[in-house]
Amino acid sequence: NRRLVQESGLSAGIAFPTGCSLDWVAAHWTPNSGDKTVLEYDSVCKIDFGTHVGGRIIDCAWTVHFNPQFDPLAEAVRAATDTGIREAGVDARLCDIGAAVQEVMESYEVEINGTTHQVKSVRNLNGHSIGPYRIHAGKSVPIVKGGEGTRMEEGELYAIETFGSTGKGYVREDLECSHYMKNFDVGYIPLRLPKAKQLLNTINKNFDTLAFCRRWLDRLGEDKYLLGLRNLCDVGIVQPYPPLCDVKGSYVAQYEHTILLKPTCKEVLSRGDDY
Repeated sequence: NRRLVQESGLSAGIAFPTGCSLDWVAAHWTPNSGDKTVLEYDSVCKIDFGTHVGGRIIDCAWTVHFNPQFDPLAEAVRAATDTGIREAGVDARLCDIGAAVQEVMESYEVEINGTTHQVKSVRNLNGHSIGPYRIHAGKSVPIVKGGEGTRMEEGELYAIETFGSTGKGYVREDLECSHYMKNFDVGYIPLRLPKAKQLLNTINKNFDTLAFCRRWLDRLGEDKYLLGLRNLCDVGIVQPYPPLCDVKGSYVAQYEHTILLKPTCKEVLSRGDDY
């Protein structure tokens, strides 16, 4: 896929690690080197990917499943995302978008192995504005009612993403971390650990403020870097993003598109013939 997106250093390429979170894991999971996880018939896998040109990021996601019992779950989340896109626009209030998304999402039920579940919006996950080389640029688009009355503005870029769950509809950090990102506004922080200094040079050269994963560091030839990476996280230069999980045994689906707000319309930049 690096050839497909015509990767060219920091000028163009992959914007963040491709998420392939399974089942009750909602987001921020990609395999670390040596991981033996296998996609199975009853898996619900969220493919969350991003590309960029000149730091202009496109963020998109969809859910892959094979067992048709999960069709209503995927349909609920896809319909909720389409609702969010429809409600978005110049001067739209973020709280109104969240209320509309939740109403659609939670009108669905799904029967899994004989038990009926209401599909719940994951209340602590959001869509977000996007800036140059900045995947989360400051504004959050809720997927439940009760959010802020902040309005969308002309020229803004947004990732409209929704998550529907058969669990509690609330995620927490869990499992081994794979995703990391240099903090956007971090200034100079002195480092004592030589390995941390060397690793930061690698991050600045290859990723800057775009997200990366441990597998990409391996690919660049970095080794024995975990202590240095931990040091960069401890001093606040790099932020770890562990997997976000609902309760074990539940299932979460995700759909997402990136939209650009123009003066008289909105353009869905990630829309294709298949999704």
